[in-house]
Amino acid sequence: QVQLVESGGGLVQPGGSLRLSCAASGIIFSIHTMRWYRQAPGKQRELVAAITSAEVTHYVDSVKGRFTISRDNPKNTVYLQMNSLKPEDTAVYYCNVFQRIGADYWGQGTQVTVSS
Repeated sequence: QVQLVESGGGLVQPGGSLRLSCAASGIIFSIHTMRWYRQAPGKQRELVAAITSAEVTHYVDSVKGRFTISRDNPKNTVYLQMNSLKPEDTAVYYCNVFQRIGADYWGQGTQVTVSS
């Protein structure tokens, strides 16, 4: 049974930082691309960052230079370090792993609110 458990969200002032974590179980973590998505109120869910098994990373343009995705395979955990946060980063952030059609797994989400 695949489980993804996110943590690390919260309320932060503009310009601040947060680090999100996603602990995975039930998968061979090291072979999978891991992704972080976010969904703001009234908006579609969007891909924020991804990291492959070879640690190649991808970012949406709006977070490049501010967010860093990383992984710790022995801990089965993927991280999202978020710096220089802006109010428009406010969203629920989700961890995702896609194995194949019908095996697309999501965490429960963690709320990030950027506000003064």
